[in-house]
Amino acid sequence: MSYDPLTALGPGAGLDFPASYWAASAGPAPADDGPAPSRVDCEVAIIGGGYTGLSCATHLARDHGIKAVVLEANRPGWGCSGRNGGFARMALGRFSAGDMIARWGRSAAQRAFRETMASLDTVRELLRSGGIVCDASDAGHLKIAHRPGRVAALRTEAELLQQAFDYPAQFLDGESVRAKHIAGKQSHGALRVPDALAVHPLKLAHGVLRMARSAGAVVHAASPVTEWRKAGAVHVLRTPQGEIHARSVVLATNGYTPPDIHGAVKATLLPVLSHIIVTRPMTEAESRETNFITGHVLTDTRKLLYYWRRLPDHRILFGGRGLLTDSPHANDTQRDFLLAELKAKLPALESITVDYDWHGWVCLTRDFLPHIYHSVDDATAYYAMGYQGSGVAMSLHAGKLLARRIAGAGEANPIPPFASPLQRFPLHGLARIAQAGAYQWYRMRDRLG
Repeated sequence: MSYDPLTALGPGAGLDFPASYWAASAGPAPADDGPAPSRVDCEVAIIGGGYTGLSCATHLARDHGIKAVVLEANRPGWGCSGRNGGFARMALGRFSAGDMIARWGRSAAQRAFRETMASLDTVRELLRSGGIVCDASDAGHLKIAHRPGRVAALRTEAELLQQAFDYPAQFLDGESVRAKHIAGKQSHGALRVPDALAVHPLKLAHGVLRMARSAGAVVHAASPVTEWRKAGAVHVLRTPQGEIHARSVVLATNGYTPPDIHGAVKATLLPVLSHIIVTRPMTEAESRETNFITGHVLTDTRKLLYYWRRLPDHRILFGGRGLLTDSPHANDTQRDFLLAELKAKLPALESITVDYDWHGWVCLTRDFLPHIYHSVDDATAYYAMGYQGSGVAMSLHAGKLLARRIAGAGEANPIPPFASPLQRFPLHGLARIAQAGAYQWYRMRDRLG
């Protein structure tokens, strides 16, 4: 199905999971509460059944005694929560440590950095308290210089993390990367961040779904919100089956947000496609020749970055951006392109083939930061979105922070992007044209530098 969140009224209703490696290996999905009935009255309604929405529902019910109703258009975890690469790592949008200091100063940057660390604590707590089995491993993260010219910046970033944030980041030279982690033509050095988890993302979504329902939340599948209006102090959400009446609403749809669902997010989001391939299992010879022995999750230093990891069954997951439109021909082209890029990194994989490929919409904002806030015109209309393609940990944490705020237990001194509304894009209707130009510029920079 060709779909663009910039123009479509919604992502569908009751659709099954895409044919991904995750869907093939997750096992049976846990039960949900089926489509919403003709009338529901609740204190909090949550639009979106991904990590943010399910985490918010879990924390509201478990920690604050507020039993929310979650409305998911398709199936819980159907969006990027169930189809991402499984990299739970410290990330605040696209901001590096240096970016944080330059934007907010050292003190606020340190608070922001601590919040990214707290996001991983939230993931670990959910796994522990919910007994979630999702093939999780404390992997660590390597940001690898894909060209020699990117090495110096990684060394500087490691030093900044050590000095300004008292964080044990490491710089690894190219020889160390190739000997101890992964060889190939594009391993010229790396920034090692020891805090990251590798997870099976759909099993994680299933686990948080079980937690939400066990805590008392109700999770309705096949219930897209087709209209949102206010009647006095009550929000009225229309679904194909009827209406939900709620005192507060949380919008947790991220890259799958319909363009006109609420004025607070209109023209503030740029959904972009990210595509993933998963290869057949590597042979012993391929493993040996690539020296792909690391358990770390991996990204490179491109502006249009690639992300990859070795899976427990010796397959390689490899993903990246690049598509502008969602169509069968474009998706086939991107699959072949990503396979060629993987082989460029690791020439010993010349005969490797692809067993699975799929794609999903990640969400960019104008300032490249996530926002956890509310409508400036209505403090009972909340949202959390804009994870910039690095939201496994932060989206789950955002659900927790939203729950605290709704329950009146929010942070007294929130970090900068969590205390400001989303910014509108100028000329938002021309976003795809601007995106095409930006991609061409970034590709040229990635090739040359």
